[in-house]
Amino acid sequence: MFHPAPKSSSFGFPRSKNPTPEEEMNSILYPTCAAMAFLALIYKLRVLRTDRSVTQVALIGNFFFLSVTYTVSTPAIWAATSRTVGVVNFSGLLTQSCVILLTACQQLILLHLSYKPEVAWRKAIPRLIALATALIAMVALFSAATHQREAPNDFAVTKAQYYPAYLTVYLLAYAANQIDVGIMCWRYAKIAPTRWLRRGLFLIAMTLPFAMIYIGCRTADIVAGQFGTSGHAWEPVAQIAVTIATITKTLGWTLPDWGRYLSALWERIDCYRAYRELGPLHSEVTAQVPESVLRLGPGMDLRTRLYRRVVEIRDAQWALRLWMVPALTTEARQRAAAAGLHGIELAATIEAVQLRAALQAKALGVLSAQHTDFPRTAEPEDLAAEITFQRKLAHAFTNSPVVTDVIRQSTITPGSKELA
Repeated sequence: MFHPAPKSSSFGFPRSKNPTPEEEMNSILYPTCAAMAFLALIYKLRVLRTDRSVTQVALIGNFFFLSVTYTVSTPAIWAATSRTVGVVNFSGLLTQSCVILLTACQQLILLHLSYKPEVAWRKAIPRLIALATALIAMVALFSAATHQREAPNDFAVTKAQYYPAYLTVYLLAYAANQIDVGIMCWRYAKIAPTRWLRRGLFLIAMTLPFAMIYIGCRTADIVAGQFGTSGHAWEPVAQIAVTIATITKTLGWTLPDWGRYLSALWERIDCYRAYRELGPLHSEVTAQVPESVLRLGPGMDLRTRLYRRVVEIRDAQWALRLWMVPALTTEARQRAAAAGLHGIELAATIEAVQLRAALQAKALGVLSAQHTDFPRTAEPEDLAAEITFQRKLAHAFTNSPVVTDVIRQSTITPGSKELA
C-alpha cells in the first residue's frame, strides 16, 4: 500500500547546512533540463494550430512528460509534490512513470514517421501494451514500499537497495525502449526527406550510449544494494549521463524546426565571407575595366551585391581576353599540375595566371597579336558553383605561389619582369 508522509517540517528529508554534491548537481542539472523541455513544449504547441497529426501530438506529449519529470525531480519541488499528495516518495513514482510515458510518445513519433498510419499503429500497439504492463507493475511494486524516508536526491539509489524489483522493471522498460528508439532513429535518419530532420534523428540516436551509461549505473545500484552498500559513488556519472542524453534529445527533436534558421544564418555569413574574399580580385580587374561595374544604391542587399561582384569579375575577364596569350594557358597548366593541383584548384590557378598576365599587359599597353578567344577554363553549372569557383580564383590570384612563379619566369607573358 502507499505510505503516508510523516508530518514533520522536513517531510522526512534531513536538513543539511552543507549540501552534498548530489544535492548541488540535482539543483542545477534538473532545473536546466526542465527549462529546456518546457521551452520546447511551448515552442511546439503553436504547431497544433495547423498540424494535429499523431506525430506532432506525440512530440508535444514527449516534451510535456519530460518537463514534468525534471520539474518534479528538482529537490524542492520533489518534497512539495510528495507532501501535497501525502505519499512518501510519490514524486519518484511520478517522474519515472512520466519517463515511461514519454518513451511511448517517442515510439509513436518514430513509427508514424517511418510507416503509413495503419502500419504504424499496428507496430505501436504491442509496444504500448508492453509499456502499460511495465507501468502497472511499477505502481504495484511501489505500493508495497515500506521505506519511509523522502529521497529527492537519491531515490533511485535507495530504491535499488530496498526494492530492486521496482527499479528492475523500470530499467528493463526504459532500456528496451531506448534501444528501440535509437535503432529507429538511426534507420529513418538515412531516408528522412529533409536535411535537418536527418540531423535531428542522428543526434537522438547518438544519445543511446549515454542512456546505456545511466542504465548501467542504475543496474550497479541494484547489485550494490544486495551487498548492503549503495551506488552513491557513481551517482554523479548517472546524473551527468542522463542530463546529456536529455538535452541532446531535446535538441534533436526540435532541430527540424529551428535548424532552418541556422541554415539561413550560415548562408548569410558565408555570403558575407564570399563578398569579402572576392573584393581584392574585383578591385584589380575592374580598375582596368571600369565599364563592367554597375553602381548600386546604398540600400542594396548583400546577396545582390555579391551577385553583381561575380558578374562584374566575369565581364572584366571577357574584356581582358584581348591581352591574354593562348600559349600561357598551356604553360600555366603544366606548372600547376606539376605542383600537384587538379580539378577546381587547377582551373582557378590557370585563370588566375591569365588574369594577372592580362592586367600587366594592359597596364603596359602590350596587346597580343593572337589573343585568347575563350578566357575561361572552368564552366560552373550554377550560381552557387560559380561563387565557389570565383572564391578559389580570388585566392589563387592573390596568394598562389604557382601564379607568382609563372608570371615571374614565363617568357611568353609581356612585361613579366616588371611584375616581378
